[in-house]
This record gives sequence, C-alpha cells and structure tokens, in this order.
Amino acid sequence: MVEKSWDEKFAAYAVAFPAEAAEFKRRMAGELPANWKEVTDAFVKATNEKGENLASRQASQKAIAALAEILPEFLGGSADLTGSNLTSCASFKHVSGKELGNYISYGVREFGMYAIMNGMALHGGLLPFGGTFHMFSDYAKSALRMAALMKIRTIAVLTHDSIGQGEDGPTHQPIENTSAMRYIPNMDVWRPADATETAVSWVAAVERKNGPTSLVLSRQAISAIAHDDVQIAAMRKGAYVISEAAGAVNIILIATGSEVTLAMKSQAALAAEGINARVVSMPSTNVFDRQDQAYKDSILIPGVKRVAIEAGVTDFWRKYVGLEGGVVGIDTFGESAPGNVLFEHFGFTPENVVKHVKAVL
Repeated sequence: MVEKSWDEKFAAYAVAFPAEAAEFKRRMAGELPANWKEVTDAFVKATNEKGENLASRQASQKAIAALAEILPEFLGGSADLTGSNLTSCASFKHVSGKELGNYISYGVREFGMYAIMNGMALHGGLLPFGGTFHMFSDYAKSALRMAALMKIRTIAVLTHDSIGQGEDGPTHQPIENTSAMRYIPNMDVWRPADATETAVSWVAAVERKNGPTSLVLSRQAISAIAHDDVQIAAMRKGAYVISEAAGAVNIILIATGSEVTLAMKSQAALAAEGINARVVSMPSTNVFDRQDQAYKDSILIPGVKRVAIEAGVTDFWRKYVGLEGGVVGIDTFGESAPGNVLFEHFGFTPENVVKHVKAVL
C-alpha cells in the first residue's frame, strides 16, 4: 500500500515536473549524465596538455572540482583532514547542524566515515567519496571491505601514500597498506603517476558501478609526463607502456605512482650502459589483472625479465616479476625526514635501479 501510494504520487510529480523526475530517476539508478563522456574526455585531454607538476592529491582536487560541475549527486567529505586530503573545492557546501550541504566533515572517525558512505551508496541517488591519510585506511578497513563485499560504489581518497609523507615519520608512512588494499576482493586500487593518470583514475572510479575504488595519492609533487591518445586510452586497462625501449627489450621496468618518474630516469641510465628498458606504468594492478591474456602479454612480454619499483612492500610484486625478477621496494618501516631524503636513503634512485637490473640480467 505504501509503495503503491508513493508510485502514484511520483507519477503525478513526473507529469508536473518532468525534468526533475527524470533527474531523480537517473540518480537513483546510478546512471551518469548524458554529457559525461564528452566532458570527462575534454577534462582528461586538457589536463594532459597543461602538463602541471603536481602532487597527485592536488591533481585529485582539480578532478573533483571538474566532475562536481556535472555530478550533483557527489557527496564529499574527509575524516578531519580536508586541508591535507584536498577533497573539497569551491562548489561544495559543508553540512552543518542547521543547513544542508554536500560535504561532510566527519571528524577523526575513519571507520565511521566509510560506514556512513556505505549506507548512502546503498540508499542510492548519492555518489559518496571520503578522504583520509592512506596510513589510516587501516582504521577503516572493515567498512572498506564491506563496500567491496556489497559491490557498492564508494570512493576512498587516500593521500600521503608512502615514505614521501616525510617528517611525520613511520607512524604516518604507509608501507604495506597499498598492497593490503589491492588484496581486498572487488576493490579497485589506483596509484596514479601524474595529473593525467589521476584524472583517468577519477573517471574510472565514478564509472564503476559494481564495487568501490581507492585512490592512493601522493603528498609530494610529481613531474608531469606527456601522454599520447593511445596511452590515455590504455590507462583504463590498468597498465600500459609509458616509455618504450630504444631497441630490442632487455628488461621491463614496472612502476606506479611517483616511482614511474624514477623508472623513466632509470631507463635513461640503463640506455647509457647499453641496456634497453621498457617502462610500464601500472596505476591499477586490479584492473590490469582483469584484462585478457593477449593484452597482458603485449605489456609484460613473456620471457623478458622484469624489475618492479614501488615505495612499498616487495612481496606483492613477485606475481609480476617472478622469482627471477627484481623489486626495488621497502620492507621496513620508514623514518622521519624530508621525503626526498627518505627516497634516496631507501634506495629509490636510478643508481639502485640499475644495480637491481644488472643483478637480474
């Protein structure tokens, strides 16, 4: 009876306000606006052409601002870290006790934030995202895992993604967290290498209807990389060749996030020693794993040895490099020092990558 009454009232509303009724139905169905592809393609292209050197958390904020213009269902928030996560922008209005809004300051309650987001996603009509430091995703793991289990669309913005966090020290520097998030069934994790990859990651997260997405973002600035149209399209497959070897491929360097720039510098150092390296950016291992075998083999050529580079635990990467490959990573806790000092201290340098490659070859 109650449902029938509501249906009758909504039918009358749809006659009186057809545009508003259609918009309500779109949002409740989780459909995207009709101009979604046109707007997002233009945004990604503009981001690539601008070529800004930004921390990926800053690139994420630009993506949020751009997408918010066509997604009135966006409902943002942060666990007391808005100024650091950069999850808000000028178009958002903060929810208060007396006024409506579309941005929630959740306080220091990471689990509560993602649990509330799960409820909003289950209700429908809203597309919730919430930010915290990546290190604190541990506090929220049960809620994030439930989102994956229920196959609902929520977006976790996880910033300060590595030892690049710097002076706050090992308590705030994720080491195992990115790999741990990747291991959650049905969770898509993206760790973008620059502003363009960040934009593509956001578009993919919004378009995904059958599960949550975690965006793992840097505190430190990352050099922009020029991408062609083929590369931009291939980003959506989770991994692609970002810089090809000068000749026959001797080694494949696989990297994510800020370490992609390091891989490209290492490629040049290897070339000077007569070693031809292909550089693969793998922003989402989860998405790459879903590709067909032909595509995987076109990126990670069977029989060619590989070295993975990521500022996190090394064991995860054995699935891609094998026991004969190498991993430049970190299997200890971090230290308290400026991020650039820590990267050098822990061996994230071209010289150390070259050393690993030579050991593998």
